[in-house]
Amino acid sequence: MQLEHAAIYVNDLEGMRVFYETYFDCTANDKYVNPKTGLETYFLTFETGARLELMTRPEIVDEDKPLYQTGFTHLAFKTNSNEKVDMLTSQLKQDGFAVLSGPRTTGDGYYESVILDPENNQIEITC
Repeated sequence: MQLEHAAIYVNDLEGMRVFYETYFDCTANDKYVNPKTGLETYFLTFETGARLELMTRPEIVDEDKPLYQTGFTHLAFKTNSNEKVDMLTSQLKQDGFAVLSGPRTTGDGYYESVILDPENNQIEITC
């Protein structure tokens, strides 16, 4: 069995689509809009076939996202080298995104950094 996709609600659907396309080498499908519910979505497809669905709708609630909470914690993107982790983390920091940790080698042997996307979702960049 494999995970088919993950989905997140977002406030700025277009901004989040551009963020993931720009930094994480994915391609969005045509936007889906449900005229009855106001739901709007994009499926972002990555070169491995993994997909992330970005969704918004008029009645979503935006609450603070503590770093340590129950539920989904982060999305992890695997690069092919430590240098790519360094380069992408540096570019994101230069472009104004928060870097929470790293790049560093973790206690369990991963080389990674953790950043926040434009809506404060934790993103792990690893190799």
